[in-house]
Amino acid sequence: MSFQSYLDNIETKTGLTPRQFIALASEKGFDASTKATPIVAWLKDGYQLGQGHAMALVHVITKGPQISAKHVGTTGTHADATDTLWLDGKDSNPN
Repeated sequence: MSFQSYLDNIETKTGLTPRQFIALASEKGFDASTKATPIVAWLKDGYQLGQGHAMALVHVITKGPQISAKHVGTTGTHADATDTLWLDGKDSNPN
């Protein structure tokens, strides 16, 4: 599953876009300096997300939308179309 697919699936499950999760995380005091463990616990307890989906959100909460270009342009199941994740809702994604 691509990184973007994780984020899109989270939106389908919760009704919240990645950008909305970033705002909620900020309200809880989570930022770039926060370790993954408390963010994952919050996402599992509050939104019933699994480890992989929670870690995808940990990335955008702590590092922003930029990802490694390692899988961009590849053809595998983990291939992403771009090295910048779309955070504003799957239905408005231009890719």
